[in-house]
Formats: sequence, C-alpha cells, structure tokens
Amino acid sequence: MFAKVRKPAIAAALLLTLAMAGCSSAGGTDPGSGDPYGAPSAETAPSEEAPPAAGEAELTVADTSLGEITVDGEGMTVYMFDDDTQGAGASACEGQCLTNWPPVTTESAAPAVEGVTGEVGTITAADGSKQVTLDGWPLYYFAGDQAAGDVNGQGVGGVWWVLSPAGERMAE
Repeated sequence: MFAKVRKPAIAAALLLTLAMAGCSSAGGTDPGSGDPYGAPSAETAPSEEAPPAAGEAELTVADTSLGEITVDGEGMTVYMFDDDTQGAGASACEGQCLTNWPPVTTESAAPAVEGVTGEVGTITAADGSKQVTLDGWPLYYFAGDQAAGDVNGQGVGGVWWVLSPAGERMAE
C-alpha cells in the first residue's frame, strides 16, 4: 500500500515543482524592482569574462539605443549611482553593490578622454584604487553588460544611470 501512495505523492510534488518554476521570471533585470544592487538576471549575468575593472580607464563616447553616452575605451557602458553625492569625493557603493557594479578604475590622476566634455577626475575607491569620476559622479560598470554597447544597467533599481558626454544623468 505504501508504494501506491508514494508514486502519486512523488508525481504531485514533481508537478508542483514544475508549476512553480514556470511562474518565475527569466527576463532581464527589472528596473522597477527596487534592488539598488541590480543583481544580473540569468540573461544578463556575467560570463566568465568580467567587465573591465582595473587598469587605465579611457573615457569616450558611443551611440547606443539610449543615444550618445559615455563609455570606457573598450566601449563598455559606464554608470552613475543616485546614492552617491555628486562631488563628494567618495562612493556609496559597498559590499554586494561592488560585486554587481565594479568601479571604473585608472592608474592615472587624469584619465585620457575623447569626446567627453564633462570634468573627469578620480576619487579613492573602497579598495584603495583610483575610481574615475565624471562631473563629480563616481563611475561604475554593470556586471550584466557583456559587450560594448550593452546598456542593461540603465534604470536598475531606479538608481543606476548612464551619463551623457557632459556628465549629465540620463534617466528614462
């Protein structure tokens, strides 16, 4: 008798598991999720190659689906964080935030720029490296961006934004 009860129970559990899996979202990061850390979804999760995080940062301009924005020398989109205070000289992104939003860093006190008209500078990042700033905003990469021109971090949590070449926040 136990075997007869066990098979239907296993089948019911399997069906319940499949039904629950079908309800989960497989889409990209939800900009309205309120998660300021913007954990990448399965579609935007980083591959084995993480976005550039160290070395010389050269800022330039690229045309994207959002218009003309600031990118690094490799064409990777850079972002600003609303929780940062413009011109404060410090980043508000710490802990898990830095895992999903690594800082744009440089070895130079004056990173090379092309087409960027905003004031470029540096601050000391949490790890002691030089984090690049644009018009006083610390700059970050998004771990969910895989290739030059990706803008998957735009609007994540309602606090992450691309910047114009002048260093102005480009909110949706």
